[in-house]
Amino acid sequence: MQSGNVDLATSANSAHFGRHKQNTSHCRLSGFVSSSCTDWNRTWYTDKPDLTECFQNTVLVWFPCVYLWLLAPFYALKLYCHDCGCIRISTLCTAKTVSQPIESQYVLLISLSLPLSPQVLAICIIQLERIRGCRSSVFLFLFWVLVVVCSLVPLRAKIQLAMYEEVVLNLHTQYVIAVPLRLVVKGYRTPLEAGDLWNLREEDTSDKILSDLEEEWTTECAKLQEKTMVAAVALGTRLPDQKHEAERIHRKHCMILPCSLFHLYPLSNSLLLGFMNEEDAPLWKGYFYATLMFLLSCLQSLFNHQYMYTCFTVGMRVKTAVMGLVYRKSLVINSASRRTCTVGEIVNLVSADTQKLMDFVVYFNAVWLAPIEIALCLFFLWQHLGPSALAGIATVILIFPLNGFIAKKRSKLQVQMKFMDGRIKLMNEILNGIKILKFYAWEKAFLEQVLGYREKELKALKKSQILYSISIASFNSSTFLIAFAMFGVYVLIDDKNVLDAQKVFVSMALINILKTPLSQLPFAMSTTMQAIVSLKRLGKYLCSEELKDDNVAKAPLMDFFNGSSLLSFSVFLYNGTFSWTKEGPPCLKRINVRVPQGSLVAVVGHVGSGKSSLLSAMLGETEKRSGSVSIKGSVAYVPQQAWIQNATVQDNVTFGREKQKTWYQRVLDACALLPDLEILPAGDSTEIGEKGLNLSGGQKQRVSLARAVYRKADVYLLDDPLSAVDAHVGQHIFDKVIGPKGVLRDKTRVLVTHGMSFLPQADLILVLVDGEITESGSYQELLSRHGAFADFIHTFASNDRKESVTETAAQRGRTSLGDTNSTNLQGMEPMSEIDEEPVPEDLGKLMEVDKARTGRVRLEMYMEYFKTIGMAFIIPIVFLYAFQQGASLAYNYWLSLWADEPIVNGTQVDTDMKLAVYGALGFAQGIAIFGTTVAISVGGIIASRHLHMDLLKNVLHSPMSFFETTPSGNLLNRFAKEIDAIDCMIPDGLKMMLGYLFKLMEVCIIVMLATPFAAVVILPLAILYAFVQSFYVATSCQLRRLESVSRSPIYTHFNETVQGASVIRAFGEQHRFIVQANKRVDFNQTSYFPRFVATRWLAVNLEFVGNGVVLAAAILSVMGKDTLSPGIVGLAVSHSLQVTGILSWIVRSWTDVENNIVSVERVKEYADTAKEAVWTVEGSSLPLAWPQTGTIEFQDYGLQYRKGLDWALKGITLKIQEREKVGIVGRTGAGKSSLALGIFRILEAAKGAIYIDGVNIAEIGLHDLRSRITIIPQDPVLFSGSLRMNLDPFDTYTDEEIWSSLELAHLKNFVSNLPDKLNYECSEGGENLSLGQRQLVCLARALLRKTKILVLDEATAAVDLETDTLIQSTIRQQFEDCTVLTIAHRLNTIMDYTRVIVMDKGHISEMDSPTNLISNRGQFYHMCREAGLV
Repeated sequence: MQSGNVDLATSANSAHFGRHKQNTSHCRLSGFVSSSCTDWNRTWYTDKPDLTECFQNTVLVWFPCVYLWLLAPFYALKLYCHDCGCIRISTLCTAKTVSQPIESQYVLLISLSLPLSPQVLAICIIQLERIRGCRSSVFLFLFWVLVVVCSLVPLRAKIQLAMYEEVVLNLHTQYVIAVPLRLVVKGYRTPLEAGDLWNLREEDTSDKILSDLEEEWTTECAKLQEKTMVAAVALGTRLPDQKHEAERIHRKHCMILPCSLFHLYPLSNSLLLGFMNEEDAPLWKGYFYATLMFLLSCLQSLFNHQYMYTCFTVGMRVKTAVMGLVYRKSLVINSASRRTCTVGEIVNLVSADTQKLMDFVVYFNAVWLAPIEIALCLFFLWQHLGPSALAGIATVILIFPLNGFIAKKRSKLQVQMKFMDGRIKLMNEILNGIKILKFYAWEKAFLEQVLGYREKELKALKKSQILYSISIASFNSSTFLIAFAMFGVYVLIDDKNVLDAQKVFVSMALINILKTPLSQLPFAMSTTMQAIVSLKRLGKYLCSEELKDDNVAKAPLMDFFNGSSLLSFSVFLYNGTFSWTKEGPPCLKRINVRVPQGSLVAVVGHVGSGKSSLLSAMLGETEKRSGSVSIKGSVAYVPQQAWIQNATVQDNVTFGREKQKTWYQRVLDACALLPDLEILPAGDSTEIGEKGLNLSGGQKQRVSLARAVYRKADVYLLDDPLSAVDAHVGQHIFDKVIGPKGVLRDKTRVLVTHGMSFLPQADLILVLVDGEITESGSYQELLSRHGAFADFIHTFASNDRKESVTETAAQRGRTSLGDTNSTNLQGMEPMSEIDEEPVPEDLGKLMEVDKARTGRVRLEMYMEYFKTIGMAFIIPIVFLYAFQQGASLAYNYWLSLWADEPIVNGTQVDTDMKLAVYGALGFAQGIAIFGTTVAISVGGIIASRHLHMDLLKNVLHSPMSFFETTPSGNLLNRFAKEIDAIDCMIPDGLKMMLGYLFKLMEVCIIVMLATPFAAVVILPLAILYAFVQSFYVATSCQLRRLESVSRSPIYTHFNETVQGASVIRAFGEQHRFIVQANKRVDFNQTSYFPRFVATRWLAVNLEFVGNGVVLAAAILSVMGKDTLSPGIVGLAVSHSLQVTGILSWIVRSWTDVENNIVSVERVKEYADTAKEAVWTVEGSSLPLAWPQTGTIEFQDYGLQYRKGLDWALKGITLKIQEREKVGIVGRTGAGKSSLALGIFRILEAAKGAIYIDGVNIAEIGLHDLRSRITIIPQDPVLFSGSLRMNLDPFDTYTDEEIWSSLELAHLKNFVSNLPDKLNYECSEGGENLSLGQRQLVCLARALLRKTKILVLDEATAAVDLETDTLIQSTIRQQFEDCTVLTIAHRLNTIMDYTRVIVMDKGHISEMDSPTNLISNRGQFYHMCREAGLV
């Protein structure tokens, strides 16, 4: 692009200087200082104006040269200081550039005769720009414009004129017309897709922005840690782009120029009104003034939108920078800070706060520029009205403190962000723990909590909006107040002071100019206040404590002398004391561990003894108080709760590494995953849901283990990976992976375990009690000491698996692993050919990508929005707007009548009455402005409240399958960004759009009143305007949708990263995840960038339409000079001058409303999704005490997870009597958990029915069912809040009952020692409790509810054997009168049950008492033999 412009511009320059050279000597000879250069009779006082030849050949020639020569050194210095990399150019391009000035020998001679020829200098600057990486240049653009403008007078020929116009057009056409036009046309014809969008420029990509920012950030962060809150603002203001000072200079140029041009309007208006008053003035002057006004308007439009374009570009980079910094921080934040910074807050930082910073970048300049504009206007008013202008100054001085006070009050009301954080955090937890909410029928309790936050948020927002309305009313009425004060003082201090048309409308033009800075200022101040709040929040998060690099010394080899032998240690902890927070009590004390290379270390201890904390200390995740930690080589980590990515099985296992087929297959076989893959719809290409929703607990743990094994690391830290799998699968994994003959036999392994049978094969056993290692040594050494460990082993020896038995059993088990498949979304065995349905090709695909709708936003969405506001609000709003604009029209028209009032004896009559009427109309308008803004704000809050409540209810009423297939990022996006847009963006856009729309109507009415013939021009322009607007909106809406859709994956990825940060750090995969986050952010920006470029395209084109109205009004006024009064002309022209700005703001606000109404569309999407059955059935005859006995009957019961998948349960017929204790066993995925899901109606029956106490559960409300039976789930989930809330969210039980349940759950001692006891704050997901403690809290919940039916879904998998025995004894005692169904991994826990059901591939294969089943020597017998129980 640059080359083409250079060719044209250089040609123009050459011709310009060449043509005028021949006359220069003549001018010199005739006397340069003579008056021949400025002949006013020839230039001004004539019907055919022309400039003198001398003026054309000297001033017009040298003016661009002087500009270039004077400013070139400064521009060269700026280029020297800002290197953006060299732009490579071809030899052809260089030749073309050089050849332009020497196209003719004649021009060459001229070039040589002029020292420092401008052509040569311009080419040098172009070359310097290419070397320094500058693609476009405002400096040279202004030079070419000056050359062209100075050439227009002497170059009259049409061909030459066309050539110079092309220079100007060519410079801007690429930006204004060509590129966006292609996109807009394409979007108008067919809905845009992601592939149609342009790639991001390199300077806008995450990599480029963040690499530039990193160095500056480190310096700022160091300062910020010293003064966190004070420096937060300073830091934030530097976030946009530390390395782009050139852009800021560019932006200031673009900002100051339109403002300068804006202040020339009143001058041109004054000249036009002066022309109208002169009876004998030549007509060409009128046309000249009209054309001058038109040209000023066009130039102002071009510069203004170049400025807006630059601001939005910088704003986009701010967004990228903030998202990048927040994401990187989430990977290094320590556990203490992580507990205070929830996922909800992080989502808010990258959604709502980022948006506020982007707004700040766009509008911040108004904060310093508006006062300058106001000062300039007041200066001109002083010149025009004399001391009366002081009244206007006094009015402005009164308005500013009022709005400063309001801005301060509003900044305090920004606590709404705190409530919003709380709401998003709670929503994130609800989405993470939705299964628990449904099991316990707790949706209503959490719904009330969310709505509580929402009400506080809206209350703060309402107060803020009312204050904002006062601010808007004062600023919008400011033009009237200033005019009223000045005109009042002017006419009252002296009777001889008369208001004629020129005084009134030049003053009004200046006051109208004041309106822009005065209306922008409150918005800019509000935006700045919000940005400061956001910057403080951002600064607080970015400067929160990080994990220290020196927590763990990563050494290539650590050798320690031990007696006479030299041993190599892989893990070494010396005298370590560790805690989770700096101030908190230590979780580990006096830790001394030496792990020899290649050894297997087992870590054992009770629940909460510090086993997981020990592994965290080895990873450097805890706060090191004293001592040292060293690890040799690479680390792989398997957390206690498996962290699974929303990706395919293969991607989860390979985890960023290249797939090595042989090793991959070996890993899958060792981790017992091959049989699962055979049953999964798409094998290892099957997508796993978020957090492994569609896998059983055992499968998640095995995928997590496979990821670690595939890594081929040096040190393996395994946090109880065998607790979630069946006994025989656990043995298989130990033998094949962890044990002395497993694939990791040569690696260093630290294994936390509760399985006693694995301990004899460990090289070293560490016994932890209350955070201290009480015993350590080999299995035999510990037994020989007869300590606490030996007593424990002897006590639970009967539960242990005999080594000799397990070895042979494991061999058999390996041949029967084929039934290990999912309990959730995958089926059990292929259906018979008779009922088999065709399986969709994309069955392996699970998660539904957030899809963008196409076309313009449907009218129903607007109707839906306005319907929620209610007609009671809409009618008064429209009436108030009409009244407001009617009052404005009336007082302006009254002013024109006043100006046309004849002057008698140097005075005007009834000035007091005229002033009083003018004042009354103006004050009426001010009250109406306040009324409209408040009404729209309150109406917007009403709509927002309803839409949020509908969204919340729709989501909570959705079945589990919805959450398994919908990424949480999609839902969080709706609750964060989309609701924020409905809260603030739509009402603000409506206020602006309606205000300017009614103002435009007023202008059109005034112009047509003055010159009815203007209708001939205005009507076609209005049609053109409507066409261009509709042409563009289709593209704009689709871009907004694409941007919203591409935002959801960012939130999902952030959420996933925060939860798996410890795993990502352990594997050293931070860089890969950062690259993934960058790609997601860049993809989102790819949709955002064309949207604002297209908006600028529309605005520029429509403003040229508005400039046509200015030209029409002015020319028609000149043509009707003899019939029109100066007052009416002044009114029409001063109002038409506002059209450009009005059209610009209508475009912006209309587009904002149309784009943001997409948020309503996206929020309403979930109204049409499938919903589960009603929570309560009205008029139900269900007894309050139901179920009284607890009998359960299955009648030919069948279950499918989704249509098209295999049957999870097939024809189950079974009756469980009251008080019966039934154990349910089977291989992983045999259908055990499916029975529980069926009883709770998490999944509805595909056939058959379940009866509880003779009542068909399908016929009662879900809450009626779920609140009266209890489950202790496999995955213990806690919510952030007090421990009491986690046990009893409805506050239905007394403290005594809660303490009693805690005592029975063996948690009383632990809770009693907590600082706040029952009010102890659990962190998000209960992360400040161990997994075992969380399972005990779930047990306490069940003990508190104590319903007639209890289901235990592998509820004690994460506790040690001793605690498990205590729990089983508690359940037997406390639930003696209840029906208990236990899904068991540890068979010893159900050996005394009345009945055992053996599940196999969705069928009941065996069912009888444990004794009878063993004597029958069937499947249960073999399982007991494997477990060493027979």
